[in-house]
Amino acid sequence: MALSIKPLADQVIIKPAVAEEKTKSGIIIPDTAKEKPQRGEVVAVGDGKVSEYTGNVIAPRVKVGDVVIYKKYTGLEMPFEGEDYIVLAEKDLLVVVL
Repeated sequence: MALSIKPLADQVIIKPAVAEEKTKSGIIIPDTAKEKPQRGEVVAVGDGKVSEYTGNVIAPRVKVGDVVIYKKYTGLEMPFEGEDYIVLAEKDLLVVVL
C-alpha cells in the first residue's frame, strides 16, 4: 500500500491491527471493553534521525511491511484518506514480529 504522505526524520507510520471482536473462548467483546491494539504494520518510514554528535543520518531499522509492536500510550492517531494510522518515533517501537 503506497501512501501519498511521507514521515520526516525517524518517524514511522503504522496501520494498527484490527481490535479483537471476541475472545479465544468465543465470548463477544463489547465496544466499550475493547482495548486498542499495540500491533500494526509499518506503511511508511522516514529517512532517519540525524546524529547529534556526527551530523550523519542514522538509517531506520524498520522497513515498510514489517509487523511491529509499539508502546501503549504513544504516537499520534491520524485519519488519512478514510483509514486510521498512527505516527510515532522509531524509538517507541518495541519489537519487530518475525
